[in-house]
Amino acid sequence: MEYLSAFFNLGLPILLLAVGYFVGRALEARHYASIRQRERELQPVLALNTRYVPEGVNAIGSLVVSGSVVVSSDYFKTFVAGFRTLFGGRFRGYETLLERARREAMLRMKLQARRNGSSLVIGVRFHTTQVAGSQTPSVEVMAYGTALRTKPL
Repeated sequence: MEYLSAFFNLGLPILLLAVGYFVGRALEARHYASIRQRERELQPVLALNTRYVPEGVNAIGSLVVSGSVVVSSDYFKTFVAGFRTLFGGRFRGYETLLERARREAMLRMKLQARRNGSSLVIGVRFHTTQVAGSQTPSVEVMAYGTALRTKPL
């Protein structure tokens, strides 16, 4: 009976943290693979942060495009980040969370531009918001810009 009680008090939380760690890593790796694949596919759609139409581009139409994503951290990263607050330093787990969110938002914006016949997005900006009310850290990232339909000069 003591062993069962000890397992539930100590072993089960450790087991759940380990499962969270491995499942979280696998899901993150799969998401990165998906991002890399879609970045290759959408490479012809250029995204620039310039404010004006680049010289030599003949724009025949424009449209505001956006892409947004909400990404949440897993419990293991949240647990480790709790220790980080005691000792200070970089939150590498959250840095990868933001990187994935930015790349995903950019891909969704480029996809919307391509669906509308555009191959160039100018004035690209990002907006980041922390999602409240969640037990794990979650962030929404939105990428937006002006998609231009172009025609050869």
